[in-house]
Amino acid sequence: MTFHAASREALAAAELRLLELVDATTNADDLTTYGEELFSVVSLLTAQPQLRRALGDSSSDRAGREQLVKGLLSSQVSAGTLQVLVAVVTAKWSSPRELVDGVESLAQTVLLVRAERDNRLDAVEDELFRLGRIVAGSQDLELVLSDHSVTPDRKVELVRGLLAGKVEAITKLLVDQLVREPRGAHVVDGLMRLADLAAKRRERSVAHVRTAVELSAAQQDRLAATLTTIYSRPIALHVEVDASLAGGLLIKIGDEVIDGSVAGRLAALRRDLAG
Repeated sequence: MTFHAASREALAAAELRLLELVDATTNADDLTTYGEELFSVVSLLTAQPQLRRALGDSSSDRAGREQLVKGLLSSQVSAGTLQVLVAVVTAKWSSPRELVDGVESLAQTVLLVRAERDNRLDAVEDELFRLGRIVAGSQDLELVLSDHSVTPDRKVELVRGLLAGKVEAITKLLVDQLVREPRGAHVVDGLMRLADLAAKRRERSVAHVRTAVELSAAQQDRLAATLTTIYSRPIALHVEVDASLAGGLLIKIGDEVIDGSVAGRLAALRRDLAG
């Protein structure tokens, strides 16, 4: 998601209200409820462009936007979710679309907090990453999930069958929403972004590692320790085996790429010879 300046400020204010609510919440199940309800609002606003524009019009009366959201949703969502939505609609967003992006971001945040409270954030992160690799590696599955002629319910049913009994409940909720409401995002990209959000929630950077051969647990631990030393912050590894590298590793951290693969060195040599 890309937010312009006004939307970044609006999202920060809404996140503050959300985290105040989270801190006051003792029942972890309530966090799941907040996430599910916020996702429902994303679906509502996506389907109702007139309502989206009315709530996202920062030039309109702020009190009017508050009354509108309360009138529509006070009987449909919990009091906590309504408090967060009031903070959302009374802020100034750069566009109605970015308001919806903000609500989606808040839903993802509160669900990841739930996983964190359950000490399952590591598992959620790993599952999101692995599912992303599975979808990327299956042309048929990727085509179905990107096919606009396939109904959202059918896509959700397909992915649920793939994940049944194999993933955390929070992973399932995040993936269901992504598949049902991709909102222009590629599913694989969305899964990778969610995995990155989970990693950042644990205050770690993510190193996407491609390797010609599978790395043992000990090798992964040594690599993570080395990268942590280099970057002076904890580094989480997402490892993918890619035989096309011929040997070595290709590591991407943010915009930085460390190419120690045979294929990478050969490509660099060819560029030097050509130059």
